[in-house]
Amino acid sequence: MTWSAELELKGAGGEPVDLWRTLASHGVADLPPQLLDEDARTLETTLALPRGRARTIRIRPDRPGFALVEATTGRVGAADATVLTETARHILRLDEDLSGFYETAREDPDLSWAAAGAGRMLRSPTVFEDVVKTICTTNCAWSATVRMATALVSELGVEAPDGRRTFPTASAMAEAGEDFYRDVVRAGYRGPYLRSLAADVADGTLDLEALNGAELPDHEVAERLLALPGCGPYATAHMMMLLGRYSRLILDSWTRPKYARVNGRKAGDRTIERRFRRYRDYAGLAFWLYLTRDWVEEPAPV
Repeated sequence: MTWSAELELKGAGGEPVDLWRTLASHGVADLPPQLLDEDARTLETTLALPRGRARTIRIRPDRPGFALVEATTGRVGAADATVLTETARHILRLDEDLSGFYETAREDPDLSWAAAGAGRMLRSPTVFEDVVKTICTTNCAWSATVRMATALVSELGVEAPDGRRTFPTASAMAEAGEDFYRDVVRAGYRGPYLRSLAADVADGTLDLEALNGAELPDHEVAERLLALPGCGPYATAHMMMLLGRYSRLILDSWTRPKYARVNGRKAGDRTIERRFRRYRDYAGLAFWLYLTRDWVEEPAPV
């Protein structure tokens, strides 16, 4: 028998949560150790447990309004079950309140559909993992990002009973030599940045997890991100979104052309920003959903 637990798909404000739109909310969500199955609409990922252990879980649809979290193999003790359940809730951002965003979206003909439960950005178990993955997306093809993330997980991650591995700890990444990042990960100029970041987190000099705290203002979080090695304006904007701070629009070589296609004509950055100004702190989220609505096939009208 394998362990499983139900999660109610409801946000902190009582708003609905669309499970699949959450699982497929952005490209980084599909990097190892995560594995998205688009046909089954499930997510598998391998999570760290206390005392250097790991387990792989699957998150899938359950009865209406609920998701099922289950271990892929074997039994799970009570203490580990609590860790796995709480980590799954964290990944799905079930502690976030998007009801205010939905109030504005309902009045927007282009985004009223989102109020049915879209907009929750899947996040990794740690801010450290999201920062590393984001740095691995900079200035390269997506295939290179996948290669780098795959190497980090397969070589440095903690192995679960099913053979899958977690994302590596900061200590494991800090202990890896320059040749590992150069020859195995093939991280290029990012290698020294990744080692430096991992070393600072491992020795306690840098507390990335504090960026999840709601007490820090957006400008301070952005400043801390920009100060990280390898984290420029694009990476900062992306990380702000993964941290649930949506005031900034991600304007880059993918979003600008996609906006032109969806909108039917090109527009300058200031014009785009004015379009979503009504959303205030959720402007970046509204912009992202406007661009990615077609990522999920919608049911045909009855």
